[in-house]
Amino acid sequence: MSDFNAVAAYARHHFRHFNAATLIDAADGWRKHLDGGGLMFLTMAGAMSTAELGVSLAEMIRQGKVHAICCTGANLEEDLFNLVAHDHYVRVPQWRSLTAQDEQELHDRHLNRVTDTCIPEEEAIRRLEKALLDEWQRADRAGESLFPHEFLYRILRSGVIEKYFQIDPKDSWMVAAAEKNLPIICPGWEDSTTGNIFAAHVMKGDIKNVHTVRTGIEYMITLAKWYQEVSSEKGIGFFQIGGGIAGDFPICVVPMLQQDMEQDTPLWAYFCQISDSTTSYGSYSGAVPNEKITWGKLAVDTPSFIIESDASIVAPLVFALVLADS
Repeated sequence: MSDFNAVAAYARHHFRHFNAATLIDAADGWRKHLDGGGLMFLTMAGAMSTAELGVSLAEMIRQGKVHAICCTGANLEEDLFNLVAHDHYVRVPQWRSLTAQDEQELHDRHLNRVTDTCIPEEEAIRRLEKALLDEWQRADRAGESLFPHEFLYRILRSGVIEKYFQIDPKDSWMVAAAEKNLPIICPGWEDSTTGNIFAAHVMKGDIKNVHTVRTGIEYMITLAKWYQEVSSEKGIGFFQIGGGIAGDFPICVVPMLQQDMEQDTPLWAYFCQISDSTTSYGSYSGAVPNEKITWGKLAVDTPSFIIESDASIVAPLVFALVLADS
């Protein structure tokens, strides 16, 4: 834990004002929430797995600082892409200067670019596809229906892709999540590479039942049941990385339970968002926390923070502060 202590000491000395000070306040609020017996629900938008957030997030999961995750299908799969094909990734330092022809040349090399990082199609995507197809077809034949993350948990636990590991598994947040059997919510999984692959195999007849993979509405029902059960005893915090469906989908579970189910439901007990979206009322990704009060998501006295910065920089710093000894 010495590395976390060193980072935390540096941050506490230098991060004194503006977004830097809010980062400290948000991390301290997280620690206070956990110390009071609360749990933390974390959401990830964008491509944080390709940004290798797993290096710090995996330890948060192992240390019991994160208790459930909502993420995009991209983040779900890209952590495993990196796990099995890291040595084949290509970094493009001058990514802001790429021309259309440069992009075409990357395409011709079967390299799929995510900002400064290119995911190799054959070594990453196709390796995972083979393991996934085997699991999908096995479940299809057995009449099973599982969520996307449950299929990935099966693959990790079976050891079928271990021969391809190219990073230390301790730096994979999905490996840590599988070991903890962490609840995961993945709305809009259809909008992902593996979601597209599943659709293609259904269309080709390799998979007979499209419901072999469970999706959005069932995820909301599962989240609602989890929230009802857990929030009856413990306050649940909400730490949001980015915006989009990863944040918008799960935060709505509270007003859904209150307004549509007409059940007395505790509001989220803590809220923080790391965002580089332009502040905008009426925007999902850019609205300030106070606007969420009007939607029945947060209370007037809910500890709330917004850190306006790049999540690939900020999130590991927040994690280090939460993991530090003091």
